[in-house]
Amino acid sequence: MSDDEADPELLALLRQHLLGKPTLNTEPETRVLEDAEYVCDNSIDVALDMRSCKNAAATIYAKMQEKEYSPSTWSQHELHPKAKDESTVAFIFTMDLLNFSFWSEKPDAERFAISYRDKRWTGYWSLVAALQRALDEGIPITDSHFWQDEEECTLDVLRQVFKSTTDEEIPLLEERLVCLREAGTVLYQKYECSPVNLIKAAKGSAARLVNLLADDFACFRDEHKFETRRKPIRILKRAQILVADVWAAFEGKGYGEFRDIDKITMFADYRVPQILNTMGCIAYSPPLDFTIRDKKEIRSGSSREIQMRACSIWCVELIRREIKKAHPEAEVNAILIDFFLYDTIKEIEAAGKESVPHHRTRSIWY
Repeated sequence: MSDDEADPELLALLRQHLLGKPTLNTEPETRVLEDAEYVCDNSIDVALDMRSCKNAAATIYAKMQEKEYSPSTWSQHELHPKAKDESTVAFIFTMDLLNFSFWSEKPDAERFAISYRDKRWTGYWSLVAALQRALDEGIPITDSHFWQDEEECTLDVLRQVFKSTTDEEIPLLEERLVCLREAGTVLYQKYECSPVNLIKAAKGSAARLVNLLADDFACFRDEHKFETRRKPIRILKRAQILVADVWAAFEGKGYGEFRDIDKITMFADYRVPQILNTMGCIAYSPPLDFTIRDKKEIRSGSSREIQMRACSIWCVELIRREIKKAHPEAEVNAILIDFFLYDTIKEIEAAGKESVPHHRTRSIWY
């Protein structure tokens, strides 16, 4: 919806007031998808290739069928929690509260890494491993009471939680402590210190849960100014992936039951844009392409960064539509496509076959 279009919810309220007629209950929307489309329509540094998107849809669907991608795929990883209870909700909330900025300028052997269960973990998995290791060591890292205790939850304790096998410290350590403190305070003030109560407040709506996260927690409010548009562009990567992780961990049941889960978009980070570019689905202007290939940092919230993230969201949505058009019976959504694309680019990276690097942006948003 553009700035000069009427707000449908406001119109409904006006009708109710002026005509005295009851209005239908409107289901919540995150606005992420419509904002992504707006950016894509007004982008000058990022463009979508429709033929490549269509070809990618066929390839992605075939591979997802081959690997039997489903919500249960999430719990199959050895590091993800297996229990279907409140402890898993607390783990996921903590995990996605801190799920940002793991890339390094250093060679792989020197980058931040976590040693756990006789394996070396980097990137996102270093976070999950660090949290599991902390719990094994008796550090209540997933307890919001702990986050609020300034004597117990200190920067030094976090350094212990994220103790690396190398000399490199996890990026943005102080910012992670700020996120824990803020989230602990909000959970105390509004949700009786319980992420489960936050989920219950969403009343079975994925979109409402995303909005609650963005409205109540500043560290989940991933929205940014774009060009001359008055309203900020909502991307909400970590808020959306938190909802998706709960959905996947509980396989759409219990705490993970959301009637509108398909309103969740892909999670705009730096890995999925990388593989979409590799597949030819999105293309960059020469200056942006050079910046990415030269591994120069792109400022968080800059026009080019917002274009990359928003266009990736819209690109995955078009891929999803192509899959549904060709296979109406397919149970596929943007979440599963994102999980698949992320896993695929990590496999390509592990094999040393990356043809283009991911972009570099240092922020708490991803």
